[in-house]
Amino acid sequence: MEVFYIKQELPINRQIHAKEVQLIGDNGEKLGVMQINDALAKAEEKNLDLVLVAPNVNPPVCKIMNYGKYKFEQAKKEKEAKKKQKILEVKEIRVTPNIEEHDFGFKSKNARKFLQDGNKVKITVRFRGREVNNSKAGEAVLMNFIKELEEVSVVEKPPKLEGRNMFTILAKKA
Repeated sequence: MEVFYIKQELPINRQIHAKEVQLIGDNGEKLGVMQINDALAKAEEKNLDLVLVAPNVNPPVCKIMNYGKYKFEQAKKEKEAKKKQKILEVKEIRVTPNIEEHDFGFKSKNARKFLQDGNKVKITVRFRGREVNNSKAGEAVLMNFIKELEEVSVVEKPPKLEGRNMFTILAKKA
C-alpha cells in the first residue's frame, strides 16, 4: 500500500485561531464575514469541517468541506502528476581506444536509439595500462561518435579526460 502526503496541512475546526472569518459554503457560495464560533456551528450542522484556505488575508477565508475527501483528492492529483513526469536517464556506452569498425557501428546504433528515446548518452573511452599515454586515440574515437550522431544529437559536454577514462555527453537535438 502506498501512502501519499500532502505538502500543505491546512488548519481545520478548532485549530483556527482567528476571531472573525470570511466563510464560503460547501457548494462555493459566499456566506459573508462571521465569528469563528458561528462558522464552526454551521460546519458542524452539515457534518463537515471548517478549513482555513487563505490565512494571509483580512479576515482569513474559511471553507466548509469534507477535509478527508479533500486530502484524498489532492493525493490523487499528486499521484497523477507524478505518473506524467518523464525521468531523464543518462545511458552509458563504454568503448576502448582501439575499437573495431563493427563494434563502433553497433554501439553508435544503440546510442542513436537511446537519443531518439529522449535519453542522454555518455560515451566513455576506458584506457587500460599504457593506453592512457596515447589519449589522442581515445579523443579520436569520441569525435567519431560525435560526428556519427550529429544529426540526432548535440554535444552537452565535450570530450574530457578524468583519470583513466575520457568521456563526452550527448543530448537529443531539440
